[in-house]
Amino acid sequence: MWLIILLVFAIAFIIFATAKLKLHPFLALLLTAFGFGILSGMPLEEVVKSVNAGFGGTIGYIGIVILLGAIIGTFLEKSGGAWRLAESILSITGKKNVPLTMSIMGYVVSIPVFCDSGFVILSSLNKALAKRAGVTLASGAIALSLGLYATHTMVPPTPGPIAAAGILDADLGLVIMWGLLISAIACAAGWVYAITIAAKVDIPPYKDGEEPAVLPSLADAPSPMSSLLPIVLPIGLIVLRSIALFPTKPFGTGMVLQGLSFLGQPVVALLIGFGFALLLPKKLDKQMLSGSGWLGEAVLAAATIIIITGAGGSFGKVLQNSGIAKVVGDQLSTAHLGIFLPFIIAAGIKTAQGSSTVAIITTAGIMAPLLVPLGLDSDNARALVVVVIGAGSMVVSHANDSFFWVVTQFSNMDPKTGYRLQTGGTLVQGLVGAVAVWCAAAVVL
Repeated sequence: MWLIILLVFAIAFIIFATAKLKLHPFLALLLTAFGFGILSGMPLEEVVKSVNAGFGGTIGYIGIVILLGAIIGTFLEKSGGAWRLAESILSITGKKNVPLTMSIMGYVVSIPVFCDSGFVILSSLNKALAKRAGVTLASGAIALSLGLYATHTMVPPTPGPIAAAGILDADLGLVIMWGLLISAIACAAGWVYAITIAAKVDIPPYKDGEEPAVLPSLADAPSPMSSLLPIVLPIGLIVLRSIALFPTKPFGTGMVLQGLSFLGQPVVALLIGFGFALLLPKKLDKQMLSGSGWLGEAVLAAATIIIITGAGGSFGKVLQNSGIAKVVGDQLSTAHLGIFLPFIIAAGIKTAQGSSTVAIITTAGIMAPLLVPLGLDSDNARALVVVVIGAGSMVVSHANDSFFWVVTQFSNMDPKTGYRLQTGGTLVQGLVGAVAVWCAAAVVL
């Protein structure tokens, strides 16, 4: 119980330090990571290793993605491309439907694309839509975040659900079918949360000095198709890579597979997207690529986000290595909760250590020997257990989750607002997903 009590104090300290003491989130997270590790009884050398490994591992995975995404976003904004896209989208959806547009985009994009990458790629478009529609950035950002999270945690080929399906011997086709249905219901709940709660929080699309100059009548802006390419092409390449790596190997096992496997890596895909972003300005000059130009501005903006995200990774890694996931799992596995048991275990582990993928895989391992005693060993039951574990792995995204910091930093939210919107939204969405699975189980089991 000491680890769980310590976690509560750690979260409280992060909120207090960032909201009341106005400490930079990087410092608050770093101090909390060391404090938790030392007080939890971890060997001091292991604490340092965990902090370094968490920071380096997180930045190694998403650092360049954040940087390239920020550069593409800057070129889209300053060239007028984001504005052009915003005009085109709003002419179809209407100004009142920005959150719905972002929610649907997130739901579709995150089936093959990690939610972190998807949010980075679509962030500049979300800002332009919010500015053009004259609405708060918060509603579109939370709708996008929760839309991405819904399919990221429940629908293969995301690694978490695939791993859980393998551990629980669940039929992948049934997992995809139930995952798509339940995640759509959860995504709808996330959209409602965005338009009822997040929409009341006024966050300007751009900080002071960040807003790009509005081009007169968009005369010099690139076409909608040219503006779309730096966004759609990376997503398309990542999707193709996921399809190519399916167990059935639809593109074979030769050069095509190797090529798509390389081009679909998020870093490579975004680098290609950056290449097309260079075609957006009416006239590209070397000043734009200098340290004081568009590229330099994007690098400086991304640096803060990368550092905070890395510190969140350090905190999460310390939690993982402290053994808190096992403590939570062991405490809950003896409860008699039926289909809600895997949800609660996954939610406890996710809240405790931050990684949805770790929560999914750990919970699947705990549940594997319990399926037969609980009467959850039919094909549909195993698939629904995978999906309800995914719902639990959404609850909740907070300071130990790198996605929390990606969402808040790219959406101009302070940590206190992030807890209210991102953390609250993932709680609502996860609970709705669990109830939806319970209803489905009542019908088919």
